[in-house]
Amino acid sequence: MITRIDKNAVRQRRHARVRKTLSGTPECPRLSVYRSTKNIYVQFIDDVNGVTLASASTLESAVAGEVAGKNKTEAAKIVGKIAAERAKAKGIETVVFDRGGYNYTGRVRALADGAREAGLNF
Repeated sequence: MITRIDKNAVRQRRHARVRKTLSGTPECPRLSVYRSTKNIYVQFIDDVNGVTLASASTLESAVAGEVAGKNKTEAAKIVGKIAAERAKAKGIETVVFDRGGYNYTGRVRALADGAREAGLNF
């Protein structure tokens, strides 16, 4: 019997492997991405103190209005821009990009491009 590969388990192992070396500080937090089938979530995390400094997702009412009628890639770009604006308001200029074990393509890349367009460095 052929068994299917659990893609999420493979992603989680990849993410854990990367997280061994990747860490955010108060000056340069970690931009963490989580991608579900319908939504995308972004957090700016200070791993030293264990706190989330800013966040954004497609589920928020403020973002949902802008995202309505767009495809998921366009929505990810909008979320990246909004997240970067919130981070800049908190004084965050540079981040460490944590793609969460996902391939850097599609929605993850669109989110990163949107954050860069809004003035975030990584």
